[in-house]
Amino acid sequence: MQQIPVYAFTGFLDSGKTKFIQETLEDPRFNAGERTLLLVFEEGEEEYDFSSYPHENVYLYVLNQETVTAKELQALAKKHKAQRVVAELNGMQMVGDLYTRFPEDWVVAQEVMFADSTTFMTYNANMRNLVMDKLVGAQMVVFNRLEVGQDTMPFHKIARAANRRIDILYDYTDGSTAFDDVIDPLPFDINASVIEIQDEDYALWYRDVTEEPQKYEGKTVHFKAQVAMLRRDKNGMFAPGRFVMTCCVEDIQFCGIPCRYDGAKSLEPRSWVSVTAKITAEKHVLYHGELGPVLTAISVESAAPAVEEVVTF
Repeated sequence: MQQIPVYAFTGFLDSGKTKFIQETLEDPRFNAGERTLLLVFEEGEEEYDFSSYPHENVYLYVLNQETVTAKELQALAKKHKAQRVVAELNGMQMVGDLYTRFPEDWVVAQEVMFADSTTFMTYNANMRNLVMDKLVGAQMVVFNRLEVGQDTMPFHKIARAANRRIDILYDYTDGSTAFDDVIDPLPFDINASVIEIQDEDYALWYRDVTEEPQKYEGKTVHFKAQVAMLRRDKNGMFAPGRFVMTCCVEDIQFCGIPCRYDGAKSLEPRSWVSVTAKITAEKHVLYHGELGPVLTAISVESAAPAVEEVVTF
């Protein structure tokens, strides 16, 4: 099956998405006449100027992000024999919900978020779930309309709390730009003989070890967790983990890691345990065919509950 790459641009109204897409389509390095579906799911004040780039093979459609179906999208791609898709998403809708309705042969090649620095903090305070939704999946976030010399650390902290691997670009009102080069150290030592994960750091460790399991290959870790049983591996395996909240109560989910342990059957679900285990990067059903962390228990002992049952980033 021939895959169609999707270039998705997210952010709230008037955050600069349209302007960037326009400039991208004007760049011959990106647009050499490829058959492109330009899907607009949010109409702002700016409009696309088709006269300034090779527009014969760019097909613009304004669609409703809430109601569009995979069948409609597939029909458009087939009608125009699309080689790629450029999508301007609606900031007030969840990104993942739209992705689930993409045709099977559509693959998100890149997702970039745009954020107006003058309104971003207000959105983050009042619509944090929508802000986190954009940041979590993006490869890059562009904070624009910044004054020269403005403190960028508040933006950095929010972006990296949502996504440690996201690239951050600052776009200033004088026309200059600068990449964020701040390196965020992990709050635990991955080179220690035993990596000690404090209760409040579980979410950060879980994200890091699941994103880069091979980095932890052969290492030993110690952490406190709650017991979850695995449906397919009831004997000799369980999943110690914690309830993690990304941005709001509605998105709390249990984040556990499969762990080999001979005494797994005797453990009580939801009980608290202190786990010391070796980490390997393996394929497991939980990871849908991808490599992920798998633990082999050295010791599993009863423990007092953590002060905060739910952890955050």
